[in-house]
This record gives sequence, structure tokens and C-alpha cells, in this order.
Amino acid sequence: MTLRLKIILLLALVLVLILLTLRVRKRQLDLRYTLSWYFLGAVLMVLVIFPKLLTHAARFIGISDSMNMLFFCGFVFSLVIIYTLTGAVSKQADQIRDLTQRMGLLAEELREEKEKNGEKNGAEE
Repeated sequence: MTLRLKIILLLALVLVLILLTLRVRKRQLDLRYTLSWYFLGAVLMVLVIFPKLLTHAARFIGISDSMNMLFFCGFVFSLVIIYTLTGAVSKQADQIRDLTQRMGLLAEELREEKEKNGEKNGAEE
């Protein structure tokens, strides 16, 4: 990997991490869901600075080519992201169901209260 390519990749990674940080600060993204992206950025920075680490890691695991190792790592990272988002969606679905049920109960109480007030007002006239 040439020095120019390393510099370009490092600048791109720093830019992405800065944009991520700005979105977290503006509360457009939740920090707990961006931590995996920060971790990925840190790992990619290390791999850009020390590209031989990928080759050594691939050999250690038993993968013949470092590019296959990179694709494998991307696949595993995607699975982690999918698992995290599945948990978040499940939690939000439970919260939505709970809120919907509470709104239904409140609407029913409000309707009953209006009926009681309507009967009282009708009896007084």
C-alpha cells in the first residue's frame, strides 16, 4: 500500500468519524448505536497503518488470502450491526405496543368521563 493511499484512507476515516461525532452531538444519532461504527473506524485505522496485521490475522485463522479475511470481517461486522438493530427494533415495538394500549385505556376513560358529565348536565336542565 502506497503512502499516498494510506493518507487518503486515513483522511477519509477521520472525516467519517468526525461526521459521526457531529451527528451524535446534534442528537441525530444515538451514541449506543454508533459505538460499533467508532470501533470499526479504529480497527480500519490500525489496518491502514499496519496492513500486515490483516495478513497475519488471516494466516492465524486459516484464511488463505487477506482480502478474504477482509470480506469475512465485513460479514461478521454486518451480523453484529443486524443483531444490535434487531434488538433495538424489538424494544421499540414493545414500547409502541405499550403506549398504544395506554392510549386506548385513556381514551376509554375519557369517553366514560364525558358520558358521566353529559348525564349530569342533562339531568340538571
